[in-house]
Amino acid sequence: MRRNWLANAALATAAISVPLGTMAGTAHAATTSGQQKTAALTASKIHKLTHKKPYVGRHRRQTFDQVAAHLAKTLVGDPYSYGGTSPGGFDCSGLTQYVYRHTGHGKRIPRTAEDQFLDFKRVSHRHAKPGDLVFFHETSDPNSYVYHVGVYEGGHNMVAATTYGEGVQFQSYTWAGDTVTFGSITQ
Repeated sequence: MRRNWLANAALATAAISVPLGTMAGTAHAATTSGQQKTAALTASKIHKLTHKKPYVGRHRRQTFDQVAAHLAKTLVGDPYSYGGTSPGGFDCSGLTQYVYRHTGHGKRIPRTAEDQFLDFKRVSHRHAKPGDLVFFHETSDPNSYVYHVGVYEGGHNMVAATTYGEGVQFQSYTWAGDTVTFGSITQ
């Protein structure tokens, strides 16, 4: 599903750039080999590709944290982009901001990892729930500058946007060996 995202995004971009009268017609986008690939895109398909709707839990009993954890997992495979805040490309804090904005909680969170750390209530690893945030600190002092953030998934795992070529990944938060703290919006 995510593998076709770039191809679909390229097609949607090409279709959006054509005159409005031909939008329901055929859109062309170059493939990586330089050849032209043709695909019929309807206006509704273009809308779906460019306007993702917020994820809403399937069951009323799902907590906000469960919805956030699930949404983060659905973004695994999306590309990394420094300063990115959408499925077209995320950086770490752009990913967490997107997840919280699209879970229906209603609270807007700050843009940077450091500001998110300051905005969230600290919780111990023992009390952290999937959907909480994992913050990475510059030094062993848990109050030191935060340089990275991810969405906690339970155990020692998180979903985070790390760097170019890797994108959004499901990974262990112990990979760096750095001091980490947890933050919750609901506790």
